[in-house]
Amino acid sequence: MSKSDDVKNLLKKVEGVTKEKKLDLSSDEDLSIAIMNLISIEEHLFFTSQKTGKSSYLDLLKEVREMRKDLLKEIITDYEGEVWCISKHLLASSMRLMEVGTKELGKGNKSKAEGLFTKAYNLYSLFWGINLNIVHTDNVKRNDTEINFMDEKTPQKKSSGSIFDKLGEVVKKAVDCCKE
Repeated sequence: MSKSDDVKNLLKKVEGVTKEKKLDLSSDEDLSIAIMNLISIEEHLFFTSQKTGKSSYLDLLKEVREMRKDLLKEIITDYEGEVWCISKHLLASSMRLMEVGTKELGKGNKSKAEGLFTKAYNLYSLFWGINLNIVHTDNVKRNDTEINFMDEKTPQKKSSGSIFDKLGEVVKKAVDCCKE
């Protein structure tokens, strides 16, 4: 099966999931970016509390954390084990890599920035792959030659590219913030 066939099959499955769960992925994408920023605000409030010695920043951190948790529940509705924390860290890491990439771009290091942006997008795509239940981790092999998507009974040999390539294509097509 070619990479484009893989992506088409994944898109069909995503469409089915979104219709079944009545998801608005364009709104969810916006919400995920807001959650990224709330995580970043939590970090800044922590560091500010430590740098200034003012515990009032920790009170604000607590409020922002509660808001972030409530909003994250809107996207992450079904999870097992540590998927909640994995999801939060995927968003946080993606956001940080975007910020570092933007700084590198500003310094004129376009190639380095592009590499960081690719990593950020890969993590963001993995977040959606896990939370749209596109990726099943039950049969992921350590050597990364096989991967299970949704309801597939047997792992599929990768045709070309990594899981990130496939998920990235799905996110590009299914999670579009410009859809009204």
